[in-house]
Amino acid sequence: MTRVAAIDCGTNSIRLLVADVDPAGGELVDLDRRMTIVRLGQGVDRTGRLAPEALERTFAACRDYAAVIAEHGARHLRFVATSASRDASNRDDFVRGVRDILGVEPEVITGDQEAAFSFTGATRELTARPDLERPFLVVDIGGGSTEFVVGDDEVRAARSVDIGCVRMTERHLVHDGVVSDPPTEAEITAMRADIERALDLAEETVPLREARTLVGLAGSVTTLSAIAQNLPGYDSAAIHHSRMSRATVREITGHLLRSTHAERAAIPSMHEGRIDVIGAGALVLLAIMDRTNATEVVVSEHDILDGIAFKAAEAAGDLEIRG
Repeated sequence: MTRVAAIDCGTNSIRLLVADVDPAGGELVDLDRRMTIVRLGQGVDRTGRLAPEALERTFAACRDYAAVIAEHGARHLRFVATSASRDASNRDDFVRGVRDILGVEPEVITGDQEAAFSFTGATRELTARPDLERPFLVVDIGGGSTEFVVGDDEVRAARSVDIGCVRMTERHLVHDGVVSDPPTEAEITAMRADIERALDLAEETVPLREARTLVGLAGSVTTLSAIAQNLPGYDSAAIHHSRMSRATVREITGHLLRSTHAERAAIPSMHEGRIDVIGAGALVLLAIMDRTNATEVVVSEHDILDGIAFKAAEAAGDLEIRG
């Protein structure tokens, strides 16, 4: 087993996994898994730049994570950055700050690379399940983008499109810095039309309707599962590999889009950083299920972060942390 640290820095959150990994056997044992909402992508869709305050929130989380990595004695780190840092004109400021804090160069990966990492992390445990038909369609609904991957044991096709929960919220539900509370029917209709156009793009590359099992990843999907189960708080064990029907997703999405900020904040399993963006994330998932005619979604807590950890273990000799 190789002890590694993996960091996934997205548009809305930055996450850390420290784990002992056997890439050959497909085994991964968590030692520490945590998430911090940093909103790195704050305003990027509008300005094309990473905001100074967003960078500082992200760097503060990196400093915390550096201490955790050192505490566990992980000697190998892979840091992957996704949608927001791909889009930003000042991404060199982000790269330099991460390198100074953690001693490794963040990999600003393409959407296709992001999709491959997500597929690896999500399906390592599912390939042996006889109750799940193949091929899988893995959808990773992030803050700035959503990744679509179809595959069996390996990726057959992948595409990333710009319909993340933060991007959709900022594009359609924020006016003069204020989030609609709740959204109007016209705003919801415009957002759904935007999502449908993005699904058309995804379907040019990925045969979405050929999949037999839909696997949903990331915070919007896992939060919906927690709501569906009426959990008293966020419970990773209860959420991992849970299933939600399309009818349930439709019902919860409608409720979230009709509710106020205060009503969403009162949901016991709701992270404060998702209160204003969860409605958009839910609508993305519902649109995907409608497009693919999926009767249910299998929810996975193992996603791009686990894929990064597996790849870090495979290439550990080249990724040792300095000092």
